[in-house]
Amino acid sequence: MSPIKVIISGGGTGGHIFPAISIANAVKAKQPDAQILFVGAQGKMEMEKVPAAGYEIVGLPVAGFHRKLTLRNLAFPFKLLRSMMKARSVIKNFKPDVAVGVGGYASGPVLRIASQSGVPSLLQEQNSFPGVTNRILAKKAAKICVAYEKMERFFSKDKILITGNPVRNDLLSDIAKEEALAHWELDVNKKTILVIGGSLGARSINNGIIATIKNLPDDVQMIWQTGKFYFEEMKGKIPKEVEDRVIVTDFISRMDMAFAAADLVVSRAGASSISELAILGKSTVFVPSPNVSEDHQTKNAMALVEKEAAVLVKDAQVNSLIAEASALLKNDEKLMSLAQNIKQFAKPNAANDIADEVIKLAQK
Repeated sequence: MSPIKVIISGGGTGGHIFPAISIANAVKAKQPDAQILFVGAQGKMEMEKVPAAGYEIVGLPVAGFHRKLTLRNLAFPFKLLRSMMKARSVIKNFKPDVAVGVGGYASGPVLRIASQSGVPSLLQEQNSFPGVTNRILAKKAAKICVAYEKMERFFSKDKILITGNPVRNDLLSDIAKEEALAHWELDVNKKTILVIGGSLGARSINNGIIATIKNLPDDVQMIWQTGKFYFEEMKGKIPKEVEDRVIVTDFISRMDMAFAAADLVVSRAGASSISELAILGKSTVFVPSPNVSEDHQTKNAMALVEKEAAVLVKDAQVNSLIAEASALLKNDEKLMSLAQNIKQFAKPNAANDIADEVIKLAQK
């Protein structure tokens, strides 16, 4: 039997790319001779992260359509047409047995051409409220792997599989809290807040933290990932009285060490972040980004808040973050119940379960 050929398409943010790589790794673990090709958007993060993970990637000139009136939208139909033509060429030359869409700009053209060419497709929908692209692609998809219940509101019930979202394997190492605190050179007698604004950082969270950081209680310390765009500005604004308790960094390469050190996490409510925090059982304050399509981060976070598995602070209220986090850190009972309740959203076998479906479709 000849090796299966899999195309994986999508990206744009770490939240799309890392799950895609996890699926590829799981397919490879089950079928070491499988041939896997990624298709992403030119100039986006996937063009760097995917080759670093050991996979080949082709870039399309596709870009998103901006909801606000902007001259950039004039180029949209031309970029889409060129992307469709390139996707057609990629499908024709690679001859995939199955196409996987993980969300993001590039998945639209690739999965559309794949279905026109008779290639079965699988969608991985990470959010509790799917984007427009996946709602359109779902009509032709053979299987749709989701992370939340009640998705039959959007997709055909017979296609849905609740698998959860794949997470990065390197997060699942079992690190003792003391070891993690030593890694960061932090005090074992203080409570630790981890602030992460996604792979690119979040201006509003950063501004909310810096506006009130002088109120950080004496018995609390912080690991703060600002994102590279905001790092210098934020580092320069930290008051002298707290600088020995605040570690500011543009990017965290050892997220396992950061999570293991944290008593409480402040995070955007992207689907991947939620899946990681659920598997790790971390007490979390979510600050949903208002700048995403369909406001899906608020919907993601509310699915947890309704089960008392997380706390939500609106983006417009970021100046209350340090007060909210400090109050939670004083309430051990609440911290423990948040950590327990978020675990009900954990799906640790997501990558393997999705890989099984990918292989089944490819072998048909």
